[in-house]
Amino acid sequence: MVARAANGLEALRMIDEEAPDVVFLDIRMPGLTGLDVASKLAGGPKPPHIVFVTAYDQYALEAFEHSAVDYLLKPANLERLEKTVGKLKARLKPAGDDAPAPVAALQALLAQLTAGGTVAAPAPAAPLHWIRASHGEETRLIPIEEVIYFQSNDKYTSVFVADGESLIRTPISKLREQLDEQQFWQIHRSVIVAARHVAGTKQDFRGRLMVQLKGRPEQLVVSRNYVDLFRGM
Repeated sequence: MVARAANGLEALRMIDEEAPDVVFLDIRMPGLTGLDVASKLAGGPKPPHIVFVTAYDQYALEAFEHSAVDYLLKPANLERLEKTVGKLKARLKPAGDDAPAPVAALQALLAQLTAGGTVAAPAPAAPLHWIRASHGEETRLIPIEEVIYFQSNDKYTSVFVADGESLIRTPISKLREQLDEQQFWQIHRSVIVAARHVAGTKQDFRGRLMVQLKGRPEQLVVSRNYVDLFRGM
């Protein structure tokens, strides 16, 4: 298992970052439904294989219209899950290949469930309170509440505060896991912005959604995978 998401928007972000072969989706999720997520994934260059796992049977037809591999009703018993894994193995296993990595991962997951265990989500890291960053020849200890936004910068991540820019070595994908998602919003694969510093949004002449910051001239591009975060603003 690569990751688990708490809502539809987070699921899209993780799928965009991790590019998994298989995605298990619930139907009813905060932000975007599982069907919404599946619809958005269908337009990608290499959409993952999707299995819906839900307590609602009335969405099965629509799920298969989104090219679902299977539709599991909760609680799914082991026999039913084995059938789903069999379908996935048939789609993932190239001819002449005994056990490619995706199939081996499915077999490992099934073995865990057979043993009576469940696959637990990784324990969330405690939110950061300070950022240790390089600023020229200095090392700064920046309180997290002073950060305006983070932006990927080649092998580093730039940390923008009111009086300038500093650098840290933590990749933005790892940094996101250490931030309070209610306080920091990822708006692009390479940008995380502090919600308290968002003044609003507008479209530029190319039709892209842009985040406007309080008291700052720069505007930050919102990628299409994160546009739903700002609906209603």
